[in-house]
Amino acid sequence: MTQARKKSFSRQAAAGLMAATALAGSAMATPTDSGAATLQARYTALAPQLARNEFQRPLVIESTEAANAVSGNAYAVINYPFSAVTAAFKSPDNWCDVLMLHLNTKFCRTTAGNGSPSGLEVSIGKKGPQEVKDAYTLAFDFKLASATPDYMAVQLNADRGPLGTNNYRINLRVVPLAAGKTFMHLQYSYGYGMAGRMAMQGYLATVGSGKTGFTLVDNPAGGEKTYVDGMRGAVERNTMRYYLAIDAYMASLSAPPADQLEKRLQQWFDATERYPRQLHEIERTAYLTMKRSEHRRQQAAE
Repeated sequence: MTQARKKSFSRQAAAGLMAATALAGSAMATPTDSGAATLQARYTALAPQLARNEFQRPLVIESTEAANAVSGNAYAVINYPFSAVTAAFKSPDNWCDVLMLHLNTKFCRTTAGNGSPSGLEVSIGKKGPQEVKDAYTLAFDFKLASATPDYMAVQLNADRGPLGTNNYRINLRVVPLAAGKTFMHLQYSYGYGMAGRMAMQGYLATVGSGKTGFTLVDNPAGGEKTYVDGMRGAVERNTMRYYLAIDAYMASLSAPPADQLEKRLQQWFDATERYPRQLHEIERTAYLTMKRSEHRRQQAAE
């Protein structure tokens, strides 16, 4: 590989690992999962923030950063029955339809173990069109950690990522609410060594420069608070993108099967454009053209 291509791959991989799957996990510390009661208590505690926030929807975004890991959390009320949500996500089968909505996801397929789907292979890369061979593929193990009439917990784990990153964790937990709604906790995280940190810092200093997350933090220079940036900002952006992908996927199920792809693509893009400061990357036509092409590529590979 030439030096120029190595640099190009490093930039693409650094951008991709900022997106690298999404939805929940904890590389810093695996959360103790005491089930429905804990999640219901969290819903009660967050009720004021869910009712009134800058997102204009019942959503709370949080993030943490340690010396060698970063984690994002999305807590949200979604307008779909618990039974529908658990049916959609209790197996790996539908997760690719969610993950493919993200700009950086180039390809996704389920993997089999003992004759049934047991994981996902997710190829991540740049935000524009890209050949799968030039992207990086994460291998996720899938585990249905808990499934009861009032609680579901799903875990996706990938030990290795690009540029020395590791411990990708995606956790989705849900409980039923009144009026046919569901409360969800989506957590996404990964760890990194020196090479991964340097690659991400390079990305944030160049194409990622000036981008922010959603959490307001104290301004070191004083004055008004400012939006968090750096690696916390990046993980918050991608946690939001994947939360919106779950919501768009669930909304698409009300359409006839032939129309579901288009409905979720349109809804996801519209939702991200409500937060242009953090999430705007490309124009609608470019996004739709790219994702339709990637969908055809996946169908051809099946």
